Amino acid sequence: MDIPKLPITRSLPQLKEALAQGHTVLTAPPGSGKTTIVPLALLNAKWLQNRKIIILQPRRIAARAACFRMASLLHEEPGETVGYHIRQDRLTSTKTKIEVITEGILTRRLQSDPELEDVGLIIFDEFHERSIHADLALALCLDLCQINDNLKILVMSATLDAEPISCLLGGAPIVTATGKCYEVRVEYQQPLPAARIANSVSLAVVKVLREQVGDILVFLPGVGDIVATEKLLKNYSECRNISIQPLYGNLSQGQQNAILYPGDQQGRRVVLATSIAETSLTIQGIANVVDSGWSKRPYFNPANGLTTLQTIRVSKSGADQRAGRAGRLGPGYCLRLWDKNTHHSLPPFQPPEIVNSDLSSLALELMLWGVTGPDELAWLDPPRASSYQNGTTLLSALGAIGKAQELTPLGKKLATLPLHPRLGHLLIQSEQLGRIHEGADICALLTERDIIDYRHEPSVELSLRLELLQTFRQGRSQTSYKKPANADLLRRVEQTAKIFRHSLKNTTLTPSSFSIASLLISAYPDRIAKRLANQFGKYLLANGRIVRLNPSDPLNHSEYLVVANMDAGQKQGRIYLAEPVDLQTLRDNHPTLIQVQEHVYWNPEKGKVEAIIRHSIGVINLQEQQLHNLGDERVTAALLEGITQTGLHLLDLNKKVLQLQARVDILLTLQQETPWPDLSTTTLAKNLSWLTPYIHGMRNSGQLQKLNLYNILMAQLDYKLQQKLKRDAPEHFLVPSGSNITINYTEGSQPVLAVRVQELFGLSETPTICGGRITLLLHLLSPARRPIQVTSDLKSFWQNSYHEVKKDLKGRYPKHFWPDDPAGAGATKTIKRNSKKSK
Repeated sequence: MDIPKLPITRSLPQLKEALAQGHTVLTAPPGSGKTTIVPLALLNAKWLQNRKIIILQPRRIAARAACFRMASLLHEEPGETVGYHIRQDRLTSTKTKIEVITEGILTRRLQSDPELEDVGLIIFDEFHERSIHADLALALCLDLCQINDNLKILVMSATLDAEPISCLLGGAPIVTATGKCYEVRVEYQQPLPAARIANSVSLAVVKVLREQVGDILVFLPGVGDIVATEKLLKNYSECRNISIQPLYGNLSQGQQNAILYPGDQQGRRVVLATSIAETSLTIQGIANVVDSGWSKRPYFNPANGLTTLQTIRVSKSGADQRAGRAGRLGPGYCLRLWDKNTHHSLPPFQPPEIVNSDLSSLALELMLWGVTGPDELAWLDPPRASSYQNGTTLLSALGAIGKAQELTPLGKKLATLPLHPRLGHLLIQSEQLGRIHEGADICALLTERDIIDYRHEPSVELSLRLELLQTFRQGRSQTSYKKPANADLLRRVEQTAKIFRHSLKNTTLTPSSFSIASLLISAYPDRIAKRLANQFGKYLLANGRIVRLNPSDPLNHSEYLVVANMDAGQKQGRIYLAEPVDLQTLRDNHPTLIQVQEHVYWNPEKGKVEAIIRHSIGVINLQEQQLHNLGDERVTAALLEGITQTGLHLLDLNKKVLQLQARVDILLTLQQETPWPDLSTTTLAKNLSWLTPYIHGMRNSGQLQKLNLYNILMAQLDYKLQQKLKRDAPEHFLVPSGSNITINYTEGSQPVLAVRVQELFGLSETPTICGGRITLLLHLLSPARRPIQVTSDLKSFWQNSYHEVKKDLKGRYPKHFWPDDPAGAGATKTIKRNSKKSK
C-alpha cells in the first residue's frame, strides 16, 4: 500500500491512539488527505478485529471518487478491499473491508441491521455540511453504541466546530491536523451590479484565463446557472480552445469520471460545478477557483409540503472549502465574486438542515427505529418540537401512524420509499390501482422543476404536463422538440419517474380507473379548493388559506381544484400546479374527507349511519340541508347509499361468495338461453334492491358483515338453476388420484385447477366442465405444490414439455415415480417408487 505523504499523515499516530480508546473527532484542512488516507491507515487496527469500516459521504460523486482513489492506492480494482454503495449503484465483494456509502444508504442499513455486528468503525466525513440525513444517522449510531460496545465513531471535517461534537460523543478527544498541501492566493472582486450570476461569473472566468495558468473550477448555485454560464463563455474568444465541462450530481458515472480523471487530455479546462465539488473531491489539473459566492440549500416550504432548494449566500466555512480545491495539486489562486466587507458578514457555518426541514420523513424513520420521539436520542441540534409535531400530524393524516403513534403497515411501506411521505402515499395509491407508471410520472413532475415555461403555456393544469411528457417519449427520436416544455427537464423527470417506479415491487396489478385529481388528493387532502363566489380567480383551500390563479388560466372555470404547488404569499398564495376535480369525484372516491352533520348519511370512518346537516371538507362548505324525524326507512336508504359509495366490500365478500359470482358469471356468458341473473359486483352495486329485505333495522358495518351473503345470492337462483350450477360449474373436480380438487373461478377468466402433476397421471385429455364447453386451465404443481407449468392442453404437455420438466423433477424429488408415459401411468397422491428400485 502506497500512502502518499500528505499533511494528515503527521497526525495519524495521535488519531490511532485516540480511536483505540473510543469515539474521536478529527479536524483537518481541505486537501490534507483525511478522506482517503485515514481509512487506509486504520484498516489493520487491532481494535477493529477484522470488522469493516464504513465511510459516510454526503454526495454520490464524492463516494465513488473516494472509493476509486483508495483502491488505486492499494493497487486494486474498486469493489475489492474498498467498495461503495450509493442509490441505484453498489460495488462491493466478500473482500470489502472499507465501504464508502451515502447518508440515506446508512440509514436504510441501520434500519435493516440495527446491530451492525460486522462494522467496527463508522466515519462521518465532511460533517460540517450537517444534512438532516447525517444528523439522523449519527443519532441512530450513538443509540446503537449502547448495545454494540465494539462500534466506534469518527467525525471528520475541515471546517467543523469540534467542541459540540466532542461533547455529543461523550467528551471524545479532538485530533487537529495542521498544514496544507499548498498555499492558495485569494482575491475579491465585486460582481456586476444587478446582473445575473452567469454574467458576472463568465467575465471572471475570462479574467482568470487571461491572468493565470492551469484549469479552472467554477462554483455556481445550480444546473440552470451552469447552463447559462456555459452558453455565455462560448461567445468569448478566450474560450475558443477551452474545454468547458459541467459537473453536477445527475451526470452519469462515466461523465463524472471523465471530468475527475481527464487522463492525457490536452488544453485547459473550465469545470462548471455545483457545490458537489466543494468537498472530498480532487479534480486533476485544477489550479484556480472562481467562486460565485452562492449555493443552493434545502429548505422546507410549507406552501407545497416539500423540501425545495433555495439560492443563498455561501458561509465562510463553505468559501474556505471551495478555495481549498485550488491548492490540492500545487499553489493555487481563488477569485471570490464579493468584497471583503461582504465576506466578514457571511455566517461562519450554514444552519443545520434539521432546523429548517419538514420532519415528517425523520419522524417516520424514528418510529421505524422504535422510539416514541426525538427526545429518546442524542442530537447535536435536536429537532424542534413544533416541526416534529407537524410531521407526525401529517403522517397521521396519511394513515402512516395509528392512534397510539405506532407505524401502520402503510407507514412501514412509506419508510422504504425515496419520497416525501405525501408523494410516497400517492405512489402507493397508484400502485394499488395498477397505475404505477402514472403515479411515478406525477411524483416526478411534482419533485422536479416545472417543465413548462409559463410564457408559453398559461395554464397550471398538471394533466397538461403529463400529456407533454407522453408526447416527448413518443417523439424521442425527433431532432427538435417544439412543444412548450423544456426537453432537458423532461429527460430529468423521466429519469426520476423511473427511479420511483423501481422503488415498488408490485407493478403488475390490473389497471383500474383513476383520476389525476384523486391521486393528488391522496397526497394533498388539505389542498382541495373551492372557487369563492363573486371573486374570480380566487379559491378557498380546505386548510383555510386563500389562493389565486392567473386570471387568464382556463382552470378559473373549475369550481373545485386540488392544488399541488403554490407559494406562501403574504396574504394570498399563488397557484403553480393544480388539477380540476368535481364534487362527485370527491364524494365517490374520497368519502372520508367529507364531514356531514345532522343528516341521514353513511359515515365510512365509523362504519354506521349518522344524522348530519352539513357536508364539508375542512372549512369548505360543500352542501347544507335540514332533515328531521329519522325513521327506519331513511336509515335503510342511508345504509344502502353507504354501500353504493364505499362498495360491496362492506359486506362479507368472502372467497366462497366470490367463487359463486364467478361460477354464475361464466354460465351467464355461455348459456344465454338460460335465465341466469347477473351477480357481478358491479351490477349488484348499481341496484341494491336485492339486499333491501335483509337489512331492515341495521345501522352499522358490523351488522352488515354478519349477513350470509352466500345464501342471499343463492336465493337469487331458483331450485333448477341451483342444481344446474352444481352440475355445469361445480366447485370441485375429481382427478384420477381420487382427490376432489377445488376449481378456482375468477370473473372474466378461465377456471383454474391447481393440482400436483402426479395426480393427473393416466389422464390423456384436459379436464372440462359445462358439458365439455369449458376447458380448465391446469396449474400443474410439483410434489411440494410449487408451480411448474400452466397449460390448457394436457395432451400436448404429456407429449412435449413433460419430458423436460421430468428431468428437473426427477432430480429434485428422486423418491417419486416419474413415468416415461404419464398418460398411461397410474395417478398417485403419495410417493410411488419405481418398481425396480423397490425390489
